[in-house]
Amino acid sequence: MTMLKDVKVLDLTRLLPGPYCTWILSELGADVLKIEDPWEGDYARGTPLYDLINTGKKSLTINLKKDAGKKIFLELMLKSDVLVESFRPGVMDKLGLGYETLKEYNEKIIFCSISGYGQNGPYRDVPGHDINYMSISGLLGINRTAESPMIPGMPIADIGGGVFGALSILAGLYKRKIDGIGEYIDV
Repeated sequence: MTMLKDVKVLDLTRLLPGPYCTWILSELGADVLKIEDPWEGDYARGTPLYDLINTGKKSLTINLKKDAGKKIFLELMLKSDVLVESFRPGVMDKLGLGYETLKEYNEKIIFCSISGYGQNGPYRDVPGHDINYMSISGLLGINRTAESPMIPGMPIADIGGGVFGALSILAGLYKRKIDGIGEYIDV
C-alpha cells in the first residue's frame, strides 16, 4: 500500500505500542527511520516480535544525549513529517527535543508521544505495562476464572496504544493538509 508514500517518520520507540504504531504507518507506505540509542536499542531486539513489527523500517543509532547526536537528529527532523516517541513523560524535554522546541525548527511536524498513562495526570510518572492497564481498566476482573483473574493471551492495551497512535497521526496528517500546521499528540 502506498497511501503514505511521501510521509517520513522518525521512530524513537521501543517494545510494542510505539513500534506497532510505526509499523502500521510503514505498512501504509511511510518511510520509517527507527532511531535507537547506542547502548541497548530496542529492548525487544532479538525476539521474533522485534522482527515482525520493525519490518520495512530503516534503523540508525544516535546518542541523543550528545550535541553531535542532537545535531544529526535535528537535521533528520527537518526533513520529517512525523515523530513518534515512547519515552517516560518529560524525557524529550530534558533532552531539549520536546515538541515546543522542535516545532520552532519544523512547524509542520506531527509529534506523537505514546506512554503508559499520558504526559499529565496523577499516574504520569508511574511505570506501566500491558497487564497494569488491563487491571486498572477492570478487564482482568471481567476475564477471570472462579479462582483468579485471567491474563488475556494478547497484549490488548499495547496493541490498542499502537493503533490509536497510528489513527491519531493519520488524523493529524489530514488536519495538516488543511491548515499547514503540525501538532502534538498524547496517546
